[in-house]
Amino acid sequence: MPTVAELIGVQSQHTGPGLLGPNGLRYQHPEIAAHAASRAALFGERHRPGMRPHIGVLLGNTDEFVFWLSAAALAGAALVGVNPTRRGAELARDIRHAECELLVTDREHLPLLADLGLDALPLLIVDDPAYREALQPFAGVSATDVKPIAPITEDTRLLLYFTSGSTGAPKAVTCVQGRVAASGAVMAERFGLIASDVCYIPMPMFHGNAILANWGPALVAGATVALRDRFSASGFLSDVREYQATYFTYVGRAISYILATPEHPEDAANPLRAGFGTEAGPRDRERFEQRFGCHLSEGYGASEGGINIVAPRTFPPSVLARGAVVGKTNPTLSILNLETGAPCPPAEFDAAGRLLNGAEAIGELVGTGPGGFTGYWNNPAADAERFADGRYRSGDLFYADTDGWLYFAARKADRMRVDGENISVALLEAILARWEPVEAVAAYAVPDEVTGDAVMCALVLRQGSDFDPGAFADFLAAQADLGTKMAPRFVRVTAALATTATEKVSRYAMREQGWWDVGEDAVWARTGRQGAYQPRDTGSVNRNSAPPP
Repeated sequence: MPTVAELIGVQSQHTGPGLLGPNGLRYQHPEIAAHAASRAALFGERHRPGMRPHIGVLLGNTDEFVFWLSAAALAGAALVGVNPTRRGAELARDIRHAECELLVTDREHLPLLADLGLDALPLLIVDDPAYREALQPFAGVSATDVKPIAPITEDTRLLLYFTSGSTGAPKAVTCVQGRVAASGAVMAERFGLIASDVCYIPMPMFHGNAILANWGPALVAGATVALRDRFSASGFLSDVREYQATYFTYVGRAISYILATPEHPEDAANPLRAGFGTEAGPRDRERFEQRFGCHLSEGYGASEGGINIVAPRTFPPSVLARGAVVGKTNPTLSILNLETGAPCPPAEFDAAGRLLNGAEAIGELVGTGPGGFTGYWNNPAADAERFADGRYRSGDLFYADTDGWLYFAARKADRMRVDGENISVALLEAILARWEPVEAVAAYAVPDEVTGDAVMCALVLRQGSDFDPGAFADFLAAQADLGTKMAPRFVRVTAALATTATEKVSRYAMREQGWWDVGEDAVWARTGRQGAYQPRDTGSVNRNSAPPP
């Protein structure tokens, strides 16, 4: 397997467009490699022995981000994707923790660095004239001329990217050149990507999804990369048509947001052939394919890379009806009880597809060996928690049927245990999403007044819809696969779900807000399992107040 640095050397020999972007941005493949080489040479000159060769990049999805990603590969350095939605002490913590030797940014993001105590950190401001002057001496350097800081191998660190923070404080995942190249080769083959394809990147490049599942495959295939500075649901289709995009990637709620845009009879008149991502859900994938004529492929995999599960193109109807299925298990995977560590028994379902033994069947998905996991940066405690006893612990809860189909239940941090029973967050959300007025939904736990958890959900309603508590209760009663302990006790009606910068739902944030700190949102609560939903006064309560019985 070649290194990413070697792939960039090959890129310099390609012909045709390599990078497209807003306002007519356009670079040929050799130009990208040349820009990368000049920046790699600039960094090599400024690198100080004894310092970590870590290049922080605080930018949107711009040409400079692509140039510095490639430059890091050529220099044998690591690019640190700095999340521009972080603020204050949290942003400073990320930059310091990653031990950035240099920070590349622009005037738009420069104010974020004010008063953070980072005055000693060298900056390159890409839209400042001084930046062009600094690059000028290296204008003629080619990819093959660059002298790396140390010999480059498959194990040379290329990326430090932070987890999304959807379940707590983000950790810096390390990623080596071999993993990026191997992932690119697998994805390029899977989707048949060739030089004439255009790979559209609407997701932020400071996160691994955009690089491992989009930029890397494009580099391997010699295809064109098309950038959107920030994800825009309303701009998605116009971008696809402008760039003639054939492939794209997504995460989190992105597909739901695109589907919420006004429909047009000509939506399917576009060049898209395939999309790849996570968390869209079977219903949204089907709606997207019908509306835009583009098949979406789902995969399960953590940012850390320890486990990857590729979903088949189609599922048996009986399996799909159970919801939250992600693919099939294999001999390297097991589901272990959270308390005992013993293997969980297979899931049992009734005729309606309702999970009957969730308390026993739901456990943590564990893999044999590290997979692609190369550790977190400077976080041995997190390493030990993630990889223990020779096994990779996903931190996610699953259950599996007797035929080996795997069903996602929840992130371990999003676990709900009601009256001693493990509740599948993913299955509950799939059920709630059937209610016609619902545009988006998230389910999460809040403290029960006696013990364990109480179920709460946040609903985003379709335009023109109002929350009818009686109709919602009737809907719940009609769902044959809704377990007796799954019905939400609290319902929050909101304009938008809390999300991370990568559009993943942040149940962590909503769980912290509970039913007591929801701003102007309306909250409804019910007494008992069959009681009516009543409006809950949140204006005079605090988080220590007991929920209703």
